[in-house]
Amino acid sequence: MEARNWWKEAVVYQIYPRSFMDSNGDGIGDLKGIISKLDYLKDLGVDVIWLSPVYQSPNDDNGYDISDYYSIMGEFGTMEDFDALLDGAHKRGIKIVMDLVVNHTSDRHKWFIESRKSKDNPYRDYYIWREGKDGKEPNNWGSRFRGSAWEYDEETDMYYLHSYSKKQPDLNWENVKVREDIYQMMDWWCQKGIDGFRMDVISMISKDQSFPDGEVKGLYGDFSPYIMNGPKVHDYLKEMNHKVLSRYDLMTVGETIGVTTGEAKKYASCKGDELNMIFQFEHVWLSEGKLGKWTDKKVDLIELKNVMSKWQTELKGKAWNSLYWDNHDQPRAVSRFGNDSTKYRNLSAKMLATCLHMMKGTPYIYQGEELGMTNVRFEKLEDYKDIDTLNTYEEYVSNGLVTKEEMMRYIHCKSRDNARTPMQWNDNSNAGFTAGIPWIKINPNYIDINAEAQVNDPDSVYSYYKKLISLRKQYDIIVYGNYQLLEKDHEKLFIYSRTLGNEKLLILCNFTEDIVDYGPEKEWESATVLIDNYSGVERKSNQLLPYEARVLYSYS
Repeated sequence: MEARNWWKEAVVYQIYPRSFMDSNGDGIGDLKGIISKLDYLKDLGVDVIWLSPVYQSPNDDNGYDISDYYSIMGEFGTMEDFDALLDGAHKRGIKIVMDLVVNHTSDRHKWFIESRKSKDNPYRDYYIWREGKDGKEPNNWGSRFRGSAWEYDEETDMYYLHSYSKKQPDLNWENVKVREDIYQMMDWWCQKGIDGFRMDVISMISKDQSFPDGEVKGLYGDFSPYIMNGPKVHDYLKEMNHKVLSRYDLMTVGETIGVTTGEAKKYASCKGDELNMIFQFEHVWLSEGKLGKWTDKKVDLIELKNVMSKWQTELKGKAWNSLYWDNHDQPRAVSRFGNDSTKYRNLSAKMLATCLHMMKGTPYIYQGEELGMTNVRFEKLEDYKDIDTLNTYEEYVSNGLVTKEEMMRYIHCKSRDNARTPMQWNDNSNAGFTAGIPWIKINPNYIDINAEAQVNDPDSVYSYYKKLISLRKQYDIIVYGNYQLLEKDHEKLFIYSRTLGNEKLLILCNFTEDIVDYGPEKEWESATVLIDNYSGVERKSNQLLPYEARVLYSYS
């Protein structure tokens, strides 16, 4: 068996603080709100909370534009509130992982305020400044939030790079002083007692210093080959590991856009000289079309199985997987990969949970996923708050790439705000999230989908997640067993096995609303059913009902 680690055996729960729980009635979730729900998370059984950014921020990108790494956002509370959260979580046996955003800062960070003052300012080289070319930007790169990736600054007649919003200037990791300041900040949080970092777009910190034009896709050049998994990224992470991470017992996970399994073996090597694990995006990019993620195309199951299985098998013994269906940047899992109709929502939510949590890797639950929360369909564009959604609508519609109706359809499927509507706690006003006016509208289906209705219902999605998490703590095979995909060309079923010593698991998942004939091999006839989302329902043993999930266990 592979080396045991607490972070391999853990189940992580991601909290998006703005939308989790509001304690003071201002319509914005906060730290005291999270503290009030720690017992809920303890009951669910999770081991780790990943906290999306809570640092001081002007909120151009909801906290991913940080103006002070050492302060808490006023809307979320105070550093005393954070300390109380850390203490309350630890007392319940729950660890806290912070979001580390160090590819860029806010343009209101003191470093950038100084950097833009003059070309010889001591902080000038903390960011990436370049002269214009032929009266235009230094190259043709487009930012990930639309428009050029370069912003002209009159003060010094130069451009600065921003991979995302123009209010999120990219840090210059080539500058050793930048790295030293970042490591000092990380160490400060570690000494405070946090348990790890989720590292935002960490694969983008090393840039090709020649800054060449990119292949034109849409209106701008694609910077991906020159920014993602750049020439020095592994050097920087090894340095970070040596100076900070290796000195503490931490969980580290890198958001590595554009990563391959080959690169992943470097980032998350079993040698432990960079990170514990990474997030990859292949499975959530499967439905992309000519406008990238903006499409209503459904994911093909065979492609999904191939991608998920590739990461399972190619990282075996070399690196550790992270497992997720959704997060704050992705649409809701049950709406994307399952069926969010009233008839099949609960069944498909449980099926998806089974399929993911029985794989090898550390599973991540995004807030509300354990309730089967769904995408939202706001009819008016102004009801959306996400900068990516609003900028894309403006750019694509005004340039005639799509009609307004098409773009709204794509937004209903893919907007990041699908994941950011407030947590649905009960069927009272505003879903129990706030006594005030919520910062973004509540999904109207909170009347039917809410925590209060589920926590004591043994047949609820919540109770099913609770059982899955409990099984993980009972059976080493779920954490450490070898993975093998079965029936790889089946268009409706995702079937795989896990093996560890004399133990075997067979995981059967029906991704459709059809009854599918499938009889496991004879060796499984006397197997124990560990979990089944049709518990107590009679049917033929060689059939899988719509969206059924069944896990069989045998010991020989």
